[in-house]
Amino acid sequence: MSFNLQSSKKLFIFLGKSLFTLLEAMIFALLPKQQKNVAGEIVLITGSGSGLGRLLALQFARRGSVLVLWDVNKEGNEETCKMAQEAGVTRVHAYTCDCSQKEEVYRVADQVYIKLSENQSSDMRMVKKEVGDVSILINNAGIVTGKNFLDCPDELMEKSFDVNFKAHLWTYKAFLPAMIANDHGHLVCISSSAGLVGVNGLADYCASKFAAFGLAESVFVETFVQNQKGIKTTIVCPFFIKTGMFEGCTTACPSLLPILEPEYAAEKIVEAILQEKMYFYMPKFLYFMMFLKSFLPLKTVLLIGDYLDIFHAMDGFLERKKKL
Repeated sequence: MSFNLQSSKKLFIFLGKSLFTLLEAMIFALLPKQQKNVAGEIVLITGSGSGLGRLLALQFARRGSVLVLWDVNKEGNEETCKMAQEAGVTRVHAYTCDCSQKEEVYRVADQVYIKLSENQSSDMRMVKKEVGDVSILINNAGIVTGKNFLDCPDELMEKSFDVNFKAHLWTYKAFLPAMIANDHGHLVCISSSAGLVGVNGLADYCASKFAAFGLAESVFVETFVQNQKGIKTTIVCPFFIKTGMFEGCTTACPSLLPILEPEYAAEKIVEAILQEKMYFYMPKFLYFMMFLKSFLPLKTVLLIGDYLDIFHAMDGFLERKKKL
């Protein structure tokens, strides 16, 4: 008897909480959630030397955040640093870091928030004074090969995973402990629409972006189970953005799947972060696509993809010559 009462009580609590969360979601769908203030927050962005990473840095610069910029391209990263200073931020720190290398990620991470001791140089002590514990980590660095699976050299596939996925592992390991200790932090995964569905000509890229999505979601579940409510997660899945990374790629249905303007994409991504959205897909048609994929027969899904000419979006891809 007591077991039945306990089970009934648990069921009613579950139903009540579920109803509340659904009503909350409906309200925020109509009335956007207020954006949090990130002035003074320490924001680390990987791949900040160009493209989306640079634009995200400028967005946070305008909001008064402390910027920590990581990129393998020293010249491009220093240019972003200069642009951020011109945008009004007074505290910005550029580090040259190859995020595909675990040891280098850990080494540069130590520079960002290393503890002080008497045997450290004055330059290292200045780093600690100027930076500190990262509170918003944006894993944005990415590369694309754009080759069919059997045509893609092994070393390029490995590089795709090293940059697009494994870098997330090492940066999480480096900065999540301090977030947990402070009960304050935000993990941002820049995945891709190619992290939601397989794309012709992007097998290694899709696999690495699926992996990044899975890692971010799994770590979020871990923080939820451990009641670490101060740690937020945002997973971003955009369609192609005009940053040059997917130069030559096309869309046959720009009204539903437009190739995104970089400034617009960066602005909307930052808004999603500041509203602490868990999942953010661009354009919104991607939500509908994922809904259809979840229940329609495979042949119907393939017909839709063929009608939208999604399977040939990579046909005109132009490989970038410069190092990313």
